[in-house]
Amino acid sequence: MHLPAGITEQELIQRCRNGDLKHLEMLYKHFYGYAMGIALRYSNNRDDALEVANDAFIKAFGALQSYDTDKPFKAWLRRIVVNTAIDKQRREQKHRSEDLEKAQYIASPTNIIEQLNANDILRLLAGLPRIHRTVFNLYEIDGYSHDEIGVILNIPTSSSRVYLTRAKEKLRELVGK
Repeated sequence: MHLPAGITEQELIQRCRNGDLKHLEMLYKHFYGYAMGIALRYSNNRDDALEVANDAFIKAFGALQSYDTDKPFKAWLRRIVVNTAIDKQRREQKHRSEDLEKAQYIASPTNIIEQLNANDILRLLAGLPRIHRTVFNLYEIDGYSHDEIGVILNIPTSSSRVYLTRAKEKLRELVGK
């Protein structure tokens, strides 16, 4: 959704800070696709991604007063979505003893990489164990360093490197199937 003519992103945020529900809805609609795109990379399915995105917006709306308007809003929101997704994974991990079910993926042997679309890539990522997928997303897609990933996930930096290597190996294996 595009912003209405005559209103900037900063003006929209200021109106949201003033408690204007109409503008909160506009902000939600404007950044919904962006938040869902991030959430899908960290989630098992669309329903989980929707839950992550909506929870992230609730957190963002609650913390809007502390948002530093000198910094890009998208970056601030992205961090909230990523942290919300990781928090959800941690909660679920406490209740599960096994990692994700393996996604079934069938592809023709010729030019597999060129034939992949976004849904295929999401299915491949869903085929990774949760920790591998999370490290892969944080490092390769979101640009975090291994040191930062270690802090975020409360793991040693060396483990982050190992999980990334294993994720890449598993992705190669899944693409080959």
